Order: sequence, then C-alpha cells, then structure tokens
Amino acid sequence: MKRLTNVVTMIVMIVIALISVAPILWMVSGAFRPYQELFKYTSLNIHLIVPVEWTWKNFHNVIFNTRNPFLRYIWNTWLVATIVTILVLIINSMAAFAFAKLRFPFKTVVFALFMSAMIIPGEVTLVPNYLLMHDLGWLNSYKALIIPSMLSVFGIFMLRQFFAEVPNEMMEAARIDGATLPRTFVTIVLPAAVPALITLGLMTFLGNWDSYLWPLIVINDQKMQMIQVGISTFSSNEGTDWSKVLAANTLSTVPILLLFLFLQRYYIQGITMSGIKG
Repeated sequence: MKRLTNVVTMIVMIVIALISVAPILWMVSGAFRPYQELFKYTSLNIHLIVPVEWTWKNFHNVIFNTRNPFLRYIWNTWLVATIVTILVLIINSMAAFAFAKLRFPFKTVVFALFMSAMIIPGEVTLVPNYLLMHDLGWLNSYKALIIPSMLSVFGIFMLRQFFAEVPNEMMEAARIDGATLPRTFVTIVLPAAVPALITLGLMTFLGNWDSYLWPLIVINDQKMQMIQVGISTFSSNEGTDWSKVLAANTLSTVPILLLFLFLQRYYIQGITMSGIKG
C-alpha cells in the first residue's frame, strides 16, 4: 500500500512539473520558429513543442536590432540588479542585526513601524517616489533605479528572524575573546546566515531583473532602459512581433537560470556550514 502511494505521489508530481514547465518549453520552441509557424500547431502533438522549421533569425533580429539595443538592455539590467542586490544585503543585514541583537530606545516601536510598511502597496508610493526623484534631479539616471531599491522591509524581517536564532552565548564568547561588535557581526553572525542571505539575494536580483513599471516611469533614455521595458518595445499599435518577444524572453531567462544553478551549490553548502544549533 505504501509503495502504491509513493507511485501515485510521484505520478502526480510529474504531471504538475510538466504543467509548470510546458509554457517555458513552448516559449523556447517558439523562439526557434518562423512567425508563420508560431500559431499553426495548437493541438496536442509533438509539433506543439518541437518546431517543424528551425531558425535562428528571431535571435539575430533581437540581438542586432539597431532600434532596440537588446544587449544594452541586458547589461543595464545586470548592472542595476547586481548593485541593488549587494547594497540590499549589506544595509538590510546590518539593520536586521540591530533589531535582533542590539538594545536601543524604542526598538519595538521602530520595528513595528518598519513592518507596517509591508502592507503599503508599491503602486501607492510610485508618485511620491517619482516626485522625489524629479526634485533630486535623478530621472534618467542609474541612481533612480538603484537608491530607492536599497532598503527591503521584508529582507530586514527575514534576516532578523534568522539572526535571532544565533545563540547569544556565541556572541558573548567572541566579546570575551576581544572581538569588537563589527567583527562579531562579520565573523559569527553573517556566516551563520548564509542560506538566508543567498535567498534574499536571489529574490532581490530576480525582482530587479523583472522590474518593469518603475524603470518605465523614471527612465526615458533608451540606452539606459531595463530589459523588461525593452521587451515591451516589440509590441506597438501595429501589432506584436511574437517571434521577437519569445526570443527576447528566452535570452532574458538564461542569465537567471545560470545564476540560480551557480548559487544552488553555495546554498546547500551554506546550510551545511551553518549548523549552529545545539
């Protein structure tokens, strides 16, 4: 009976996985199809996923498009997402450490105010943030893309919960050995929080990689635009060039997959090296 249950569970999981992966496979296969073949095969058969006529023309038209410099979009997005991720990890980890381990007046009240910001939808702050960027003269600059994204309330909350699990005895032992508070934070607390830091880093990088509305508002210079806004330029009042859209989405997905595959090993290693309980 247990074996039958395991088999049924495995079959259900495989079906769910196929349903989840099917749109991605269709996107990738569509990127290799000529436009006239894209919506020709809609019934459930092998050609729904496997193109009849393979072509690299869609990728060529996207990469070497003089009107929409797609490689420049990728570079801009990679630069902004990387800088934001680094700043988020530095700033939010220090704030989370303060809330988790330090004592200062009104700490509970300040933390409650931070948490209350999580219930405010991002769309509500678009206009005030835009006006602030305008008054500072930061429109059409990387500063408008980077600085407003440096602080993550959710990131502070997540890291605080993780830092709170670090035994105070370890910090006290480091203090007795002569370690300063910054050194204790760097050598004791941060290594124990590697899984949480990598998780927050991946979420931050992915969020900035997929950012659309904010770059659309604050960036008008095409050479500084982000990748998701760049993909949207393949749609116009005349219609949507779905072959280019699928090719562009496929190209934009590759760096994220490579980043996840690269960091997955470090994520597992971080869990192994951070066994501080007990």
